[in-house]
Order: sequence, then structure tokens, then C-alpha cells
Amino acid sequence: MSVQSPTMHSASSPPPGAVSPSTRRRRGLSRRRRLAGWAYAAPTLAFVVVFFVLPLLLVTQMSVSDWGLFSGNQGINAPHNFTTAVDQRLFWPAVRFTIEYTVVTTLILIGCALGLALLVQESTRWTGLLRTAILVPSALGLASASLLFYALYSPDSGPFGQVMQDLGITNGPVSFLGTPGHALWSTVVLIVWRYAGFYMLLLLVALQGISADVYEAAEIDGAGRWQRFRLITLPLIRPSLALCTILCVTGSLLAFDQFYILTKGGPDNSTLTVVQLIYNAAFQGRNDLGLAAALSIIVLAALLVLNIGQFRWLRGKEN
Repeated sequence: MSVQSPTMHSASSPPPGAVSPSTRRRRGLSRRRRLAGWAYAAPTLAFVVVFFVLPLLLVTQMSVSDWGLFSGNQGINAPHNFTTAVDQRLFWPAVRFTIEYTVVTTLILIGCALGLALLVQESTRWTGLLRTAILVPSALGLASASLLFYALYSPDSGPFGQVMQDLGITNGPVSFLGTPGHALWSTVVLIVWRYAGFYMLLLLVALQGISADVYEAAEIDGAGRWQRFRLITLPLIRPSLALCTILCVTGSLLAFDQFYILTKGGPDNSTLTVVQLIYNAAFQGRNDLGLAAALSIIVLAALLVLNIGQFRWLRGKEN
């Protein structure tokens, strides 16, 4: 009669340290899923690296270097580019005008978009047609829209001036772009016409996401139309309003196309934006890529601070 040694194992149990087939299958499946995830993310990652990270690193290097448009990199000169950028004669006027334009455009554009969204909130045959008409300008590129309005604003051949004369508003040709005030408001009209439909669509989606039961309950409790709007509609669409505000502020601070086409920064540099200042430093007059890069870094830092502040303020409002 043989006695089995206690150190011997049965044929069905794996030896110590061995991995069972089921564990190997789970590990293989997990590894394949990770590889599949990286494969899906690789195109986006490559896009971000090539078109954001590398250009940002290059601009950062330019901002601390003597880097001419034609001469190339002549070595480090930090912080000369930043001090020169801030000490420019047109830097602070451009900052003030950009802020003024951003505030005016954001208030008017968000207000118009919210009003239009409330107007076309109910889905009927006529509101559907109106929605389409409002959204049509959003399909037009900003440069194309600016060229269109440049022709419409022409005092010689544009129809706007002639219509105002026919209505008796003015006695002669109107210079829509000839004075600082006219140029600013003419550009704001263009931007509102171009983007009101886009922001209306974002707010319309938020409005349609509010349950009708909430309004019915408030109406039963005796809440008027203004109270329902102030206490129900505005709080519930706050995230969409925040998104529209952030997009509008960021786009306005980076305004370039409309002013470059309509006014070229005039008259007398009164409509010069910070991004136009960057363009002028790089390709007109100075041909100094280092100075333009320093201005770009300043704008990027301002945008980061502003957006972080907006996110924190909105998060605090929600809490």
C-alpha cells in the first residue's frame, strides 16, 4: 500500500505560481481593450500634439528669442520681447478696444440669441421657417460675411446708405466705417447677424429640455410669466448660457477677420484689436516673429485666466 507524499499535488490543481487559463484569457482581453483604446485615441492625440503642443512650444521659444521673419532665430533675448510688446504705443489702446468690443458684442449677441430662442421655442410651421431663416447666416464663413457687409456698407454702391436716405434718416451718404463709433457698431451688427442663429440653437436646445410640468406647477402656484422666466427658465438654462458666454467672450477677444476686412484697424487705429497687433508685428512693418510670439503668449495667458475665472464663477453659481 503506497502512501501519497504531502508535497505531491493532484493532476487537476495547477502548480504553485502558475496562472490559470481563465486568468490568462481575462488578462489578454484587458490588454486588447487597452490597445484598442489607444488605437482609437491615437489620431486625436496626434492631432493635438502636431497642431497644438508643438506650435505652442515653438511660439514659446520664439517669444524669448530674437526671431525675425527673414533672419530666423538669432538667439535668446528674454525678456526683451515682452517688455517691447507692452511698451508699444498701440498696445494699451488695442487692449482697451478689444475689451470694449468684447463686452458690447457679448451682451448684445447673447441677449438677441436668447430672445430669438424664446420666440421660436414652440414648434409650428411658421417658427420652423423662421428658425431656418435665422440659422442661414451661420452657414456663411466669417470672411465671406465680412466681405458681404463691406459691400453693403459702401457709401457709393451699398444699399444701406441709400435706404436710410430714402427713409429720411440721413440727408446724405453715410460713412458706416469712417468714424470709430460707426466702425465699431457696424462690426457688431455683422457679428450679431452672423452668429445669432448659432447661439440661438444652443439656447433653444436648453429651453426644449425643460419639462412643461415645471411651468404648469409654477402657473398653478400663481407665478406670472416674468416670474417663471426669472425663477425657472434662467436657472435651468444657466449651463447653456455659460457655454454661450465663454464661446462669445473667447471669440471676441480673438477678433481679427471682421476688422481686417472692414476697417484694417482704422480709422486712425481706433479699431485695432490685439490679434491685429500680433499680425502687424509679424508680417507688417517690424517683421518680428519674436515680438508677435510674445504678444500671443500674453493673449493666451489672459484667455486662460479669464476662462478659469468664468468656470469658477459659474461653478459657484451652480453650487
